[in-house]
Amino acid sequence: MNVIKTKIDGLLIIEPDVFGDDRGYFFESFNEKKWSACFENPPVFVQDNESLSHKGVLRGLHFQSPPHSQAKLVRVVKGAVLDVAVDIRSGSPTYGQHFSVHLSEENKKQFFIPEGFAHGFVTLEDNTIFTYKCTDFYNVQSEGGLSYNDPILNIDWGIESPLISEKDRKYIEFNNFTTPY
Repeated sequence: MNVIKTKIDGLLIIEPDVFGDDRGYFFESFNEKKWSACFENPPVFVQDNESLSHKGVLRGLHFQSPPHSQAKLVRVVKGAVLDVAVDIRSGSPTYGQHFSVHLSEENKKQFFIPEGFAHGFVTLEDNTIFTYKCTDFYNVQSEGGLSYNDPILNIDWGIESPLISEKDRKYIEFNNFTTPY
């Protein structure tokens, strides 16, 4: 597996070794031994989630506050997404900056998002299946989010009118946000 550091400290793109032939392909979507070798203190995943979305669905920007913060390892099983992480770690030199990566069933890339980031994605194809491993269990009292279309964050989602949940429409803008990190 190839681990690529991004311009924002802590965000990693993981390119698994994919073995393909005329029958199809095989790859390890997760290997704890290889994963642990990438970190001084490797994150431990306790929950896996999966979503199915139609083209143009935007989910996010979500985070969980301490003490139930979550790091995530995300990937696409079917379809494609533009995946985005926003640094909300106080004192970070990249606070308020975002990074995006294209994840798809074709490229099989994975994206590691540590604690201290808001996360979201927009689906680029119908019937996109998105999975993520989390380092803590979901906790409704710790749930938070930022407005996906915040002018300060200035995220180019590459879509005019995304389909957004009512909950995601109510998240606050960055200039009214006090980080829990």
